[in-house]
Amino acid sequence: MKNSFVETTVGAIVILIAVVFFAYAYRTSGSTTGLQGYSVTAKFDKIDGISTGSDVRMSGIKIGTVSKNELDGKTYQAIVTLAITTPVQLPEDTNAKITSEGLLGGNYISLEPGGAEEFIKDGGEIEFTTSSVDLISLIGRAVFGNSKSE
Repeated sequence: MKNSFVETTVGAIVILIAVVFFAYAYRTSGSTTGLQGYSVTAKFDKIDGISTGSDVRMSGIKIGTVSKNELDGKTYQAIVTLAITTPVQLPEDTNAKITSEGLLGGNYISLEPGGAEEFIKDGGEIEFTTSSVDLISLIGRAVFGNSKSE
């Protein structure tokens, strides 16, 4: 009887620690559920390294996340939906580019605001985009030269 009481107490402590851990993980995960904001789309030729949950930053500060990726069946471009969760308004001539955190870091979408006086509305599209750069190809070209024969 004494043995089962100890096992039950240890089990309860383990469950309590797990609940605290998951609550902490949920709060710090940057989940956008329930937050005010709006969504915009952007079309890219390549989105290497970008997936649902990737950061959207402006001036190095996170202002949202990538909420959806899909392929346009007609143009074969990647359509990325961005959930902007801050009160930042994006000018119509905002540029979205896929940037790397460093040589070994992950990719994120960097927004550079333009100077337009009109703003992109909820459900609107960022027209000016710059796709991701394939660093391995660039390094290969620098090391081995241009592989095209003339």
